Amino acid sequence: MARRNIEVLVGLFVLLGIGGLLFLALKTANLGNIGRGSTYTLQARFDNIGGLKVRAPVRSAGVTVGNVTAIGLDPKTYQGVVTLEVQRSYQFPKDTSAKILTAGLLGDQYIGLEPGGDDKNLESGQTIAQTQSAVVLENLIGQFLTGKAADAGSAASGAAK
Repeated sequence: MARRNIEVLVGLFVLLGIGGLLFLALKTANLGNIGRGSTYTLQARFDNIGGLKVRAPVRSAGVTVGNVTAIGLDPKTYQGVVTLEVQRSYQFPKDTSAKILTAGLLGDQYIGLEPGGDDKNLESGQTIAQTQSAVVLENLIGQFLTGKAADAGSAASGAAK
């Protein structure tokens, strides 16, 4: 009888451990929407979305207020169209701006919302007008190297005169 009780307790402990690992995996992958209330949808258009991915967080002042639900390409303007899902408990003014930011130097990218000062709020389905595209590290390095090469070329031509 005592042995059976120990086996049941060990089985419950193992099930609790598996449940904890599953919860941790969902939270780490940003798949767990446990405890989320109702949401509304916004769109933002960017010239370059960099490495932004679906399910990336949407943050304002460092607080996660939603996530990216879809990314597409507008066939007319060739801009990246990002669909955001924001929790209803967070209302943003119409002149809010959206930026694609990077967590750390080489971290994941996310959308940062900076609220404006308008009296009216964004409503579901509206588009955020003011956006700033992602800063792509490769482009920055290329511009730096091109600038250095141009400086070296102008210094060499100045010395030849």
